[in-house]
Amino acid sequence: MKTIILFVAVALICCACGKNSVATAPGNKAAPANGELHYKVPEGWREEKPNSNMRVAQYKLPKAEGDSADAELVVYYFGQGQGGSAQANIDRWLNQMQQPDGSPSKEKAKIENMTVNGMPVTTVDVLGKYNGGMASPGAAPSATPADMSNYRMRAAIIETPKGSYFVKSTGPQKTVSHWDQAYTDYIKSFEFK
Repeated sequence: MKTIILFVAVALICCACGKNSVATAPGNKAAPANGELHYKVPEGWREEKPNSNMRVAQYKLPKAEGDSADAELVVYYFGQGQGGSAQANIDRWLNQMQQPDGSPSKEKAKIENMTVNGMPVTTVDVLGKYNGGMASPGAAPSATPADMSNYRMRAAIIETPKGSYFVKSTGPQKTVSHWDQAYTDYIKSFEFK
């Protein structure tokens, strides 16, 4: 009887996990809040296996005509109360973008606050030379530093009852701009239920 109950419990848990939901990263403690983050992945984005246990979702956004590299979009989750404050993440992201005139990226960035399906969301949009990111051990960089001088970063912090999720998209400006509407729709599709 115990075996049957265990089997049914595992089956129910497996059924509850959908393709467009995000569970906590391996090694993180389960959050006390009930529910999960759900979202709709835009058509045309190529889902990849996350190459780090800090990444709960990872996508390639195919390059626009004339660009030499694809863009990347990653969703990070570190656990409830983990990952730093919204401002600390915004500052770190802005420091990953250098301006051609040497001015601070904060002066050029567009930072907005909004509410998406009842959740506070802070967004960042900035152009510049991308010099940041965390490469996976042993992974070859997708572009050389010289290739990253005309990049765009769009990022968001989604505050849920389980803690913050961090979305970061980087790539050549033309490619990221090509996916503007898809990115906006993606962020607006986030729901915690």
